[in-house]
This record gives sequence, structure tokens and C-alpha cells, in this order.
Amino acid sequence: MTDALASKLAHLPTAPGVYQHKDTKGTVLYVGKAKNLRNRVRSYFQEGRPKDKRLRILVSKIEDVEIIVTDTEAEALILENNLIKQLQPRYNILLKDDKSYPYICIKNERFPRVFPTRKVRKDGSKYFGPYTDVKTMKVMLKTIKDLFKLRSCSLYLSEANIEAGKFEPCLDYHIQQCAAPCVGYETEEHYNSTIRQIEKLLNGKTKELLALLKDEMQRLATEKQYEEAATYRDRIAAIEAYSSKQKIVAEDGADRDLFALALDREEDVAIGVLFTMREGKIIGRRHKVLRPIEGVEESELMQRLLEDHYTEATFFPDEVLLSHTPCDPEPLEAVVREGRGRIVELRVPERGDKASLLRMVEANARLLLGEWSLQKAKADADRVPRSVQSLQRDLRLKHLPRRIECFDVSHLGGTGTVASCVVFENGKPKKGDYRTFKIRTVEQGKPDDFQSMREVIQRRYRRTLEENGPWPDLVVIDGGKGQLSSAVESLKAVDVYGKFPVVGLAKRLEEVFVPGDSQPILIPRTSSALRLLQRVRDEAHRFAVTAQRKQRAKTNLHTELLEIDGVGAKTARKLLQTFGSVKRVRTAPEEALAEVVGPSIASKVHGYFRTQKGKATPESEIS
Repeated sequence: MTDALASKLAHLPTAPGVYQHKDTKGTVLYVGKAKNLRNRVRSYFQEGRPKDKRLRILVSKIEDVEIIVTDTEAEALILENNLIKQLQPRYNILLKDDKSYPYICIKNERFPRVFPTRKVRKDGSKYFGPYTDVKTMKVMLKTIKDLFKLRSCSLYLSEANIEAGKFEPCLDYHIQQCAAPCVGYETEEHYNSTIRQIEKLLNGKTKELLALLKDEMQRLATEKQYEEAATYRDRIAAIEAYSSKQKIVAEDGADRDLFALALDREEDVAIGVLFTMREGKIIGRRHKVLRPIEGVEESELMQRLLEDHYTEATFFPDEVLLSHTPCDPEPLEAVVREGRGRIVELRVPERGDKASLLRMVEANARLLLGEWSLQKAKADADRVPRSVQSLQRDLRLKHLPRRIECFDVSHLGGTGTVASCVVFENGKPKKGDYRTFKIRTVEQGKPDDFQSMREVIQRRYRRTLEENGPWPDLVVIDGGKGQLSSAVESLKAVDVYGKFPVVGLAKRLEEVFVPGDSQPILIPRTSSALRLLQRVRDEAHRFAVTAQRKQRAKTNLHTELLEIDGVGAKTARKLLQTFGSVKRVRTAPEEALAEVVGPSIASKVHGYFRTQKGKATPESEIS
């Protein structure tokens, strides 16, 4: 911690507010809220406080803290949510709509228009949704259009423009789809009364709206305004028909929001689902993807989901039902209480009808999580790295080289010859498919890379033929024309030549050779295709050398101990199991050796290594 940061922490206020952790470049790493800024921010740097991996990494990068003081914790919550959406800090849980869902907008203007949109602007307009089912939204808009005579034009209907007579009634007026406020045929007061009815409909308050419409119809009928009364009668019938199609799930007719979570820790993702219930009927569903969630408890995820929703909500219910208790419910309850005008409880029901309702929401969350996983798997499978596309282009291949297999041979002076096969899929190593081969057809001490390559290729693809795959899209041989020709011979011998393309990559000039062509293919050194081939080749070389060293080390370890008079395989194994390596056996005191193999053998072992003192220790023995 720097002196400047320590000084800032010492003078933090105890007021509520928002804090931003920043790195050396001033990039915001994390945004949080606090009831007491001093206590909360200092807690990150307390030595005794347990920290998960994510938090430890965050704290190690903090070089500065910026704070914003607010009057209340509820204000801090709203500000925190806005800053997270604006800054997208790396260490915050980020929420993302699974797709761009449409809203119904009531425009902030004189004689407001009602229309669908996918963009929410902070211009004072009212937005209802989002609608996960576009068909439902269209039914709602058609209901509004059939019931209410609203304008659809985008004219600037200022009072001065209307009084100046700048407009004329359009076709909508003549077919009785608009009351023509543009020419003063409808007053602003009457139009706004209609808008308030539409808001009730969009909020699912159909009972209240029907009661108002019936009272108005009765009044008009009493005053013998039968045509106007008939208009209201038709509105009532349309709303009742629409309301009857909504699923009734609670007989008490309450307004509720139901939240549930489904988590996949392996994929580092959670799905948060909200069911909106108005007057006992489910009128909408939406969900969000929360990532990353490593080291984050369910209570914190639920907190983030609720904060995201209620800091921008335009309607607040009588009750909020949750699958998990949020980690800090007080500021949330304050926001909902302010919006509703009374205390609203955040509950996790454990039994009864409300628990059954929540189980339905949880089932939907699990279903959506499964769909997300399937879509991700498909997207990952369909995603082709640029290097793989470039390789197809530069080598003029018929198919994308999604699966690449590469071979290399390693030995030490012709002894302990080992061949490796590494596999890359979509440009990345697939280490579970790596294989090593002990070469059997080459005499020890007489290196023959060509014969070694023939053997490994023949063994590899005879086995692949017997098991019917998986087949590579491209085979890369580490070497020039000689090694490539040897590989081609073996492919022909097992009758798979031509089933997939094969190339050789020569080390000296990074030249790519193909069978039947004495001239190499020239791939630009800056090409991602050549870099991919080099990565594959280097990985095959590394894997082969590692396998060869392990084999040599294993042989040398046993050979070294077995050279000692009186030490057989059983005694050597006991020494290795006890001391771990020949090096440790060499440096062990004679007394320690005697406890394992007895005084007689211990004296021989100790004497042997004492005579070897001063000789260089083979690298393979050090393990």
C-alpha cells in the first residue's frame, strides 16, 4: 500500500456513499456502496480478514480509492448501479440481458405517442417491459390501438402550432383511429386521461381500470350520451377478453415480483429470473446473465439482481419473493418502500402456495441456464479463430483445419528414441489427446529419424482406422522433405493417404512442404497461420523432449543403484521410495541408510557413493 493510499484511508468519512477502487493507470477495478465508507473501504486492507482468490487479486491491484458521499444508503445503491453500468468494472458482477428485448414507450411529450422500442433513453419517457415474448407485446399494442384513439404521427404539437392551424387532420382521423389533437379536436386533459388508463393497462392493473371504465360508461349512459357509452362498453369487453387470457396463479390478487437464481460454477455464470405478477396474474418474465461469479455467494448475486431492477423500476409491488436472501436488504427495502409508499417485505418463502410459486420460477431459471449452456457450447463449436482461417487460406485447404495433429521425434545419441503426437483443436492445445510412442524398429545407438517417423505415423493411423476416428483435418510433420516423405509412405501403407492433408514444417527457414512439390509454400512471417504452425510444432517438440527425458531419467535412476554390489531391484525400490531420488540417497548419512536397508547394505551404498565423489551428477538423476 502506498503512502498516499494509506493517508486517504485514514481520512475517509463515516457517511454513506459509493467508492471506486482504481489501479496505477486510474482504471476503475471495482465499484461498491457503503453505509459507512470508512469502515467498508478499510475492511479490504485488514490483514485478518479472510479473502477469496478474486478479492486477493483485486486488493493487490488497488492503488487509489475515489469516493462519492450521498445523503442516504438508498441513494448510494442507485448511484452504484449507474456507475457499474457505465464503467463496467472488471471485478464487479456484471449483468447482461440475454438479448435486446423490446419495451413499450409512452413518449415524454404533449399528446404522448405509444410505440415499441428496443432503446431505453433517459428523456423522461415511461417504458414498460421488457417483453421477452414479442407476440405478447404486439397483442398489447393492438389492444391499445383498438381501445384508445391515440395519435401515431411525430408532429410537434406545441400549443402555438395548434393555435396557428399549421396541421390538418390525417387519414387516421377520418377512419376514427385518432381524435385529431393536432387541430384541437381533442383537449390535452382528455388525451392525458386516456394515457393514464393505458398506463394502468400496461402495469397489469386491469381490475382498477375496468372499474374506472364502467363508472365512466354508466355516467355517459345516465347523461344519454349513448355513442360515447358504447365506446366505453367496447373498451371494457376488449380488456376483459385480454385479461381472461392471462394465467391466474394466485387467488389473492396481489402484486408480486418473484426472483430466482440458477448457477453453474464450472461455467462461471448465473441466470437471474424475474416473474412479474399483477393482480394475481403473471404478465411478464425477464432474465439476466450474471458473470463472473467465481467466489461470489448466492446472497451477493441476488443483491446485485435486485439492485439492477429496482434502481430503474417504474412500478413497485406489494410483495417481493426471493429464492435467496440478499446480503444487504436494508437499502433495497428503502428503495422499494419509497417507490411503493409503504413497507414492502423481501421474503424467502419456505412452504405453502408462495413457495410453490417460487419453485416454478426456479424451474424456469434452471431451464434458461440449460439453454444458455447449449447456446454457448454451439457458439464455441462454431467459432473459428482467425489463425485457423488463415491457415486454410495459406495452405489452400478444402476444409478448415479445426483438428491439427503434429509429430516429432526425440532421442539422445540414438538411444531412448521417443515420438510425440500433439493435438490442437480450433487453434488451442487439446492435451487430453496427446500421445507418446516408444520407437521399437530403430536399433539403439543408431539414430534414424526417417524410420522413427514411419513407425509412429503407421502406428497412429492404423489405430485411428481401427477405431474409426477421430480424424485430423491437417497433419504436421516436424521436419523437411525427408520426414514428410517417410510419413507419406506410412500413410500409404495403412491406406489412409489422401484422407486428410499432410505438410512438413522445416525448422531452419520455417518452410512448409507438401507432398509431391519440391518447392515450399511461402507463408509470410507475420501471418497468424505461420505462428499457429510454429506453436503446434514447438509443442510437439517440447512434449517429445519431455517424454524422452523422463524415460532416460527413469532408466538412469534404476541403473545407478543397481550398479552397487548387493543392491537388487527390491532394495533399490525401497531406497527410492524412502529418499525420493538417487541424489538424496547419495547424500544421506550411513545411519539413515541403515534404518532402511540394514547396516551391511548401507555400508556398501555409502562406500559406493563415497568413491563416486567428485564425479558430475547426470542431469537425469536430479528429480
